[in-house]
Amino acid sequence: MSPTVSRRSRRLTLLAASIACATAGVTIAGAASAGTLSGTLYRDPDTAVARWVAANPNDSRTSLISSRIASQPATRWLSNFNLGTVQSEVSAYVGAAAAAGRVPALTLYGIPNRDCGGASAGGAPDLAQYQTWVNGIARGLAGRTTLILLEPDSIALQTCLSAGEITARDQALATATRTLKAAGAKVYLDGGHSAWNSGAEQARRLANAGVADGDGFYTNASNFQSTANEAAFGRSVLSALSGRGITGKRQVIDTSRNGGAAGDWCGDDNTDRRIGRYPTLDTGDANIDAYLWIKPPGEADGCAYAAGSFQPALAASLATGAAAPPNTPSNPTPPTSAPTTPPTTPPTGQPAGACGATYVTSSTWQGGFQGQITVKAGGGAVNGWSVSWTLGSGQSVSQVWGGTLSVSGSTVTVRNAGWNGSLQPGATAEFGFIASGAAGTPGLTCTA
Repeated sequence: MSPTVSRRSRRLTLLAASIACATAGVTIAGAASAGTLSGTLYRDPDTAVARWVAANPNDSRTSLISSRIASQPATRWLSNFNLGTVQSEVSAYVGAAAAAGRVPALTLYGIPNRDCGGASAGGAPDLAQYQTWVNGIARGLAGRTTLILLEPDSIALQTCLSAGEITARDQALATATRTLKAAGAKVYLDGGHSAWNSGAEQARRLANAGVADGDGFYTNASNFQSTANEAAFGRSVLSALSGRGITGKRQVIDTSRNGGAAGDWCGDDNTDRRIGRYPTLDTGDANIDAYLWIKPPGEADGCAYAAGSFQPALAASLATGAAAPPNTPSNPTPPTSAPTTPPTTPPTGQPAGACGATYVTSSTWQGGFQGQITVKAGGGAVNGWSVSWTLGSGQSVSQVWGGTLSVSGSTVTVRNAGWNGSLQPGATAEFGFIASGAAGTPGLTCTA
């Protein structure tokens, strides 16, 4: 899912001169508190940039985009308002991250009247349904630690709202924060950026929106300000919050596109932009919980291209001249037990001909489970594949990603998606699914 963040609304008078560099009194506490994030961020294998890289192996830009952008974790956006599927989508994503031993990050973008009706207009039809949507997300989290970036621009951008509408939105954000915290999330609210509202004003707005019950705020998701400017701005916000009796909060900074020039808000056709710091939870700053890529690099702002659409020219421009990442986060394959004696025949599901498939249960819960299947080409290239298996008693498949589902009686067949069907000898593709019933190990048949 792609974010649809517009920059139309960011043409505001620069207020950077008002930033105070006072440091808030912040205490690093135990594992359940803000400021103690550790681990490796989860890299979603099914992103717009990953799909483009897989579909364009011979493009001259592919290597650069793959090594500098597709290799890195960015937040997953929940921007399509759908009450019927959001819980399963969240459960699948967070479950996959948990199975990989990684920390997932979600950006929620469903508040009514988002972007003040600009290029990214949409969201829930009203605040009551918005809360129902948030409740579904919370159920999908199921207590698993997840970073939540709550509603970009919902606090910094209020020009289209009446006083009563601002109060109602603040109450909705505060309720969402408490709901998501109760479900195990680390919740950060919209902090704008250093060239927008003053630190004192942004702190006032954050306080009204319930930041006291959250873990802090994030900045720069809607702009390209330098990390140094954002850190200074964050200290001024923390200081102002402390003056209101709100302490123990932290900042998250979006560094996805702040490695070059700042200036105008729209990055669709600005070749001076560069990716900034690579995403990490190891910030070395007690005030900053994470450097994240909240806005995935290469996805448009809504000026020259449709908001949220992936544009390889933008991605290549952002990656040009960027330093190589210090490491390439990967999602480990869950270990399997090695056989005690060498097999005399290929094990079930391994490539014995054109393709093979292996299965692992990613996560389980009462009444359901998530499965992950890896397809591997054999000794020859594959141009299209399908995997079939027979459902066990009480099982049914409700959702598939990375492939196309069909069911005939008790037989399930998943065919490749448009972007992952062509495999070189020995290459792999993955798809996952959500199912009801008890988990088991299905007998897989791969056909190419």
